[in-house]
Amino acid sequence: MGVPKFYRWISERYPNISRITIDRHIPEFDNFYLDMNGIIHTCSHTDDENNDTNASEEDIFRNIFHYIDFLYRMIKPRKVFFMAIDGVAPRAKMNQQRARRFRAGRDRMQKLNTLAEKSGASLNELNRFDTNAITPGTEFMTNLNEQLKYFINVKITTDPLWEGVEIYLSGHLTPGEGEHKIMDFIRFTHSQPNYNVNTRHCLYGLDADLIILGLVTHELHFALLREEVTHGVQKTTKIPLPEEINWHLLHLNLLRDYINLEFSSMKVGK
Repeated sequence: MGVPKFYRWISERYPNISRITIDRHIPEFDNFYLDMNGIIHTCSHTDDENNDTNASEEDIFRNIFHYIDFLYRMIKPRKVFFMAIDGVAPRAKMNQQRARRFRAGRDRMQKLNTLAEKSGASLNELNRFDTNAITPGTEFMTNLNEQLKYFINVKITTDPLWEGVEIYLSGHLTPGEGEHKIMDFIRFTHSQPNYNVNTRHCLYGLDADLIILGLVTHELHFALLREEVTHGVQKTTKIPLPEEINWHLLHLNLLRDYINLEFSSMKVGK
Protein backbone atom coordinates (compact mmCIF):
# COMPACT_ATOMS: atom_id res chain seq x y z
CA MET A 1 0.00 0.00 0.00
CA GLY A 2 1.11 3.54 -0.66
CA VAL A 3 1.84 6.37 1.76
CA PRO A 4 -0.24 9.40 0.68
CA LYS A 5 1.88 12.37 -0.51
CA PHE A 6 5.10 10.81 0.84
CA TYR A 7 6.84 10.79 -2.55
CA ARG A 8 5.95 14.44 -3.13
CA TRP A 9 7.12 15.44 0.34
CA ILE A 10 10.45 13.65 0.18
CA SER A 11 11.25 14.80 -3.38
CA GLU A 12 10.56 18.42 -2.34
CA ARG A 13 12.63 18.08 0.82
CA TYR A 14 15.58 16.54 -1.07
CA PRO A 15 15.12 17.83 -4.66
CA ASN A 16 18.38 16.41 -6.03
CA ILE A 17 17.40 12.78 -5.48
CA SER A 18 14.88 12.77 -8.36
CA ARG A 19 15.60 13.64 -11.97
CA ILE A 20 13.60 13.59 -15.20
CA THR A 21 14.98 10.83 -17.41
CA ILE A 22 16.68 11.63 -20.70
CA ASP A 23 17.33 8.66 -22.98
CA ARG A 24 21.04 9.21 -23.42
CA HIS A 25 21.56 9.94 -19.71
CA ILE A 26 19.81 6.91 -18.18
CA PRO A 27 22.31 4.93 -16.06
CA GLU A 28 23.05 1.31 -16.82
CA PHE A 29 21.08 -1.20 -14.75
CA ASP A 30 21.59 -4.92 -14.22
CA ASN A 31 18.18 -5.82 -12.77
CA PHE A 32 14.82 -4.25 -13.60
CA TYR A 33 11.65 -4.95 -11.60
CA LEU A 34 8.05 -4.07 -12.42
CA ASP A 35 5.29 -3.73 -9.84
CA MET A 36 2.69 -4.68 -12.44
CA ASN A 37 -0.50 -3.51 -10.73
CA GLY A 38 0.37 0.12 -11.35
CA ILE A 39 0.69 -0.64 -15.06
CA ILE A 40 -2.58 -2.63 -15.12
CA HIS A 41 -4.53 0.22 -13.53
CA THR A 42 -2.93 2.86 -15.75
CA CYS A 43 -3.67 0.89 -18.94
CA SER A 44 -7.25 -0.11 -18.09
CA HIS A 45 -8.95 3.05 -16.82
CA THR A 46 -8.46 6.73 -16.15
CA ASP A 47 -8.67 8.76 -12.96
CA ASP A 48 -11.75 10.67 -14.02
CA GLU A 49 -15.00 10.66 -12.05
CA ASN A 50 -16.25 7.46 -13.67
CA ASN A 51 -12.91 5.75 -13.01
CA ASP A 52 -13.58 3.34 -15.88
CA THR A 53 -13.52 3.19 -19.67
CA ASN A 54 -15.24 1.30 -22.43
CA ALA A 55 -11.94 -0.28 -23.52
CA SER A 56 -12.21 -3.96 -24.40
CA GLU A 57 -10.13 -6.64 -22.72
CA GLU A 58 -8.01 -6.94 -25.88
CA ASP A 59 -7.35 -3.20 -25.86
CA ILE A 60 -6.29 -3.32 -22.22
CA PHE A 61 -3.90 -6.21 -22.85
CA ARG A 62 -2.45 -4.36 -25.85
CA ASN A 63 -1.91 -1.25 -23.74
CA ILE A 64 -0.18 -3.28 -21.02
CA PHE A 65 2.17 -4.98 -23.46
CA HIS A 66 3.08 -1.64 -25.04
CA TYR A 67 3.74 -0.16 -21.60
CA ILE A 68 6.00 -3.05 -20.60
CA ASP A 69 7.91 -2.91 -23.87
CA PHE A 70 8.41 0.86 -23.55
CA LEU A 71 9.79 0.58 -20.01
CA TYR A 72 12.04 -2.32 -20.97
CA ARG A 73 13.52 -0.40 -23.91
CA MET A 74 14.07 2.65 -21.72
CA ILE A 75 15.97 0.82 -18.94
CA LYS A 76 17.51 -2.03 -20.99
CA PRO A 77 18.35 -4.39 -18.09
CA ARG A 78 21.50 -6.42 -18.60
CA LYS A 79 20.79 -9.47 -16.42
CA VAL A 80 17.32 -9.79 -14.83
CA PHE A 81 13.79 -8.62 -15.69
CA PHE A 82 11.22 -9.40 -12.98
CA MET A 83 7.47 -8.72 -13.30
CA ALA A 84 5.30 -9.11 -10.20
CA ILE A 85 1.49 -8.99 -10.06
CA ASP A 86 -0.29 -8.69 -6.71
CA GLY A 87 -1.41 -12.05 -5.37
CA VAL A 88 -3.66 -12.69 -2.39
CA ALA A 89 -2.92 -10.02 0.23
CA PRO A 90 -2.45 -10.58 3.98
CA ARG A 91 -5.69 -10.94 5.94
CA ALA A 92 -5.66 -7.41 7.40
CA LYS A 93 -5.33 -5.80 3.98
CA MET A 94 -7.80 -8.28 2.48
CA ASN A 95 -10.50 -6.98 4.82
CA GLN A 96 -9.70 -3.40 3.86
CA GLN A 97 -9.71 -4.28 0.15
CA ARG A 98 -13.06 -6.04 0.44
CA ALA A 99 -14.72 -2.99 2.01
CA ARG A 100 -13.14 -0.67 -0.57
CA ARG A 101 -14.19 -2.80 -3.54
CA PHE A 102 -17.76 -3.26 -2.34
CA ARG A 103 -17.99 0.50 -2.00
CA ALA A 104 -16.40 1.03 -5.43
CA GLY A 105 -18.84 -1.47 -6.98
CA ARG A 106 -21.83 0.28 -5.43
CA ASP A 107 -20.66 3.71 -6.59
CA ARG A 108 -19.94 2.33 -10.07
CA MET A 109 -23.45 0.93 -10.45
CA GLN A 110 -24.97 4.22 -9.35
CA LYS A 111 -22.93 6.11 -11.96
CA LEU A 112 -23.78 3.58 -14.67
CA ASN A 113 -27.50 3.81 -13.88
CA THR A 114 -27.32 7.60 -14.12
CA LEU A 115 -25.40 7.36 -17.41
CA ALA A 116 -27.89 4.83 -18.79
CA GLU A 117 -30.82 7.09 -17.94
CA LYS A 118 -29.20 10.05 -19.68
CA SER A 119 -28.21 8.12 -22.82
CA GLY A 120 -31.26 5.85 -23.02
CA ALA A 121 -29.03 2.78 -23.29
CA SER A 122 -29.14 -0.37 -21.20
CA LEU A 123 -26.39 -1.30 -18.75
CA ASN A 124 -25.22 -4.12 -21.05
CA GLU A 125 -24.88 -1.70 -23.97
CA LEU A 126 -22.59 0.61 -21.98
CA ASN A 127 -19.91 -2.12 -21.83
CA ARG A 128 -17.77 -0.42 -19.17
CA PHE A 129 -14.70 -2.10 -17.70
CA ASP A 130 -15.11 -3.00 -14.03
CA THR A 131 -11.94 -2.03 -12.15
CA ASN A 132 -12.79 -4.57 -9.43
CA ALA A 133 -11.72 -7.20 -11.97
CA ILE A 134 -8.12 -6.30 -11.11
CA THR A 135 -8.24 -8.75 -8.21
CA PRO A 136 -6.43 -12.10 -7.77
CA GLY A 137 -8.50 -15.02 -9.01
CA THR A 138 -10.80 -13.17 -11.41
CA GLU A 139 -11.29 -14.25 -15.03
CA PHE A 140 -9.65 -11.03 -16.20
CA MET A 141 -6.48 -11.70 -14.20
CA THR A 142 -6.36 -15.32 -15.37
CA ASN A 143 -6.58 -14.20 -19.00
CA LEU A 144 -3.95 -11.52 -18.40
CA ASN A 145 -1.57 -14.04 -16.87
CA GLU A 146 -1.84 -16.31 -19.92
CA GLN A 147 -1.43 -13.40 -22.33
CA LEU A 148 1.66 -12.19 -20.47
CA LYS A 149 3.24 -15.63 -20.82
CA TYR A 150 2.57 -15.51 -24.56
CA PHE A 151 3.94 -11.95 -24.79
CA ILE A 152 7.15 -12.96 -22.99
CA ASN A 153 7.68 -15.95 -25.30
CA VAL A 154 7.21 -13.75 -28.37
CA LYS A 155 9.68 -11.13 -27.09
CA ILE A 156 12.31 -13.71 -26.16
CA THR A 157 12.18 -15.31 -29.60
CA THR A 158 11.90 -12.16 -31.72
CA ASP A 159 13.47 -9.21 -29.86
CA PRO A 160 17.30 -9.12 -29.58
CA LEU A 161 17.08 -6.86 -26.50
CA TRP A 162 15.45 -9.68 -24.55
CA GLU A 163 18.19 -12.20 -25.37
CA GLY A 164 20.52 -13.22 -22.56
CA VAL A 165 18.28 -11.71 -19.85
CA GLU A 166 16.64 -13.83 -17.15
CA ILE A 167 12.87 -13.22 -17.32
CA TYR A 168 10.61 -13.84 -14.32
CA LEU A 169 6.82 -13.50 -14.04
CA SER A 170 5.20 -13.81 -10.62
CA GLY A 171 1.48 -13.98 -11.32
CA HIS A 172 -1.68 -13.42 -9.30
CA LEU A 173 -1.72 -17.03 -8.09
CA THR A 174 1.48 -16.48 -6.07
CA PRO A 175 0.49 -15.01 -2.67
CA GLY A 176 1.77 -11.62 -1.59
CA GLU A 177 1.79 -8.08 -2.92
CA GLY A 178 3.93 -7.36 -5.96
CA GLU A 179 6.45 -5.11 -4.21
CA HIS A 180 7.04 -7.66 -1.44
CA LYS A 181 7.54 -10.47 -3.93
CA ILE A 182 10.16 -8.29 -5.61
CA MET A 183 11.87 -7.63 -2.26
CA ASP A 184 11.88 -11.34 -1.47
CA PHE A 185 13.58 -11.99 -4.82
CA ILE A 186 16.22 -9.31 -4.13
CA ARG A 187 16.96 -10.70 -0.67
CA PHE A 188 17.20 -14.23 -2.09
CA THR A 189 19.66 -13.23 -4.82
CA HIS A 190 21.67 -11.22 -2.30
CA SER A 191 22.05 -14.33 -0.13
CA GLN A 192 23.70 -16.31 -2.94
CA PRO A 193 27.48 -16.84 -2.54
CA ASN A 194 28.31 -15.45 -6.01
CA TYR A 195 26.25 -12.26 -5.61
CA ASN A 196 27.88 -9.05 -6.86
CA VAL A 197 27.38 -6.27 -4.29
CA ASN A 198 27.71 -3.67 -7.06
CA THR A 199 24.61 -4.94 -8.85
CA ARG A 200 22.53 -1.98 -10.06
CA HIS A 201 18.77 -2.28 -9.41
CA CYS A 202 15.86 -0.31 -10.89
CA LEU A 203 12.28 -0.74 -9.70
CA TYR A 204 9.15 0.64 -11.35
CA GLY A 205 6.16 1.27 -9.11
CA LEU A 206 3.73 3.97 -8.02
CA ASP A 207 3.49 3.20 -4.30
CA ALA A 208 5.55 5.55 -2.14
CA ASP A 209 6.32 2.74 0.32
CA LEU A 210 8.75 1.44 -2.31
CA ILE A 211 11.12 4.18 -1.12
CA ILE A 212 11.25 2.60 2.34
CA LEU A 213 11.41 -0.95 0.96
CA GLY A 214 14.26 0.03 -1.37
CA LEU A 215 16.21 1.61 1.48
CA VAL A 216 15.95 -1.43 3.75
CA THR A 217 17.44 -3.70 1.09
CA HIS A 218 20.76 -1.92 1.84
CA GLU A 219 21.74 -2.24 -1.83
CA LEU A 220 24.49 0.17 -2.88
CA HIS A 221 22.82 1.05 -6.19
CA PHE A 222 19.03 1.25 -6.22
CA ALA A 223 16.76 3.59 -8.21
CA LEU A 224 12.98 3.96 -8.48
CA LEU A 225 11.33 4.70 -11.82
CA ARG A 226 7.90 6.32 -11.84
CA GLU A 227 5.67 8.65 -13.82
CA GLU A 228 5.68 12.35 -13.07
CA VAL A 229 2.80 13.25 -10.76
CA THR A 230 1.20 16.59 -11.59
CA HIS A 231 -0.89 18.40 -8.99
CA GLY A 232 -3.72 20.77 -9.74
CA VAL A 233 -3.94 19.69 -13.41
CA GLN A 234 -7.32 18.96 -14.96
CA LYS A 235 -7.97 15.22 -15.17
CA THR A 236 -8.30 13.56 -18.55
CA THR A 237 -10.58 10.81 -19.80
CA LYS A 238 -7.87 9.44 -22.10
CA ILE A 239 -5.64 6.55 -21.10
CA PRO A 240 -2.09 8.00 -21.29
CA LEU A 241 0.59 6.66 -23.60
CA PRO A 242 4.00 6.07 -21.97
CA GLU A 243 5.66 8.23 -24.66
CA GLU A 244 3.61 11.22 -23.47
CA ILE A 245 4.73 10.94 -19.84
CA ASN A 246 7.69 12.57 -18.09
CA TRP A 247 9.58 9.83 -16.25
CA HIS A 248 11.52 10.34 -13.04
CA LEU A 249 14.38 8.32 -11.55
CA LEU A 250 14.73 8.57 -7.78
CA HIS A 251 18.18 7.49 -6.59
CA LEU A 252 17.96 5.88 -3.17
CA ASN A 253 21.72 6.00 -2.60
CA LEU A 254 21.51 9.81 -2.69
CA LEU A 255 18.50 9.76 -0.37
CA ARG A 256 20.43 7.57 2.06
CA ASP A 257 23.32 10.06 2.03
CA TYR A 258 20.95 12.99 2.63
CA ILE A 259 19.31 11.24 5.58
CA ASN A 260 22.70 10.32 7.03
CA LEU A 261 23.91 13.91 6.66
CA GLU A 262 20.77 15.47 8.15
CA PHE A 263 20.72 13.25 11.21
CA SER A 264 24.48 12.87 11.71
CA SER A 265 24.39 15.29 14.67
CA MET A 266 22.01 12.93 16.48
CA LYS A 267 24.38 9.97 16.38
CA VAL A 268 25.40 8.74 19.79
CA GLY A 269 29.16 8.69 20.26
CA LYS A 270 30.89 5.44 21.00
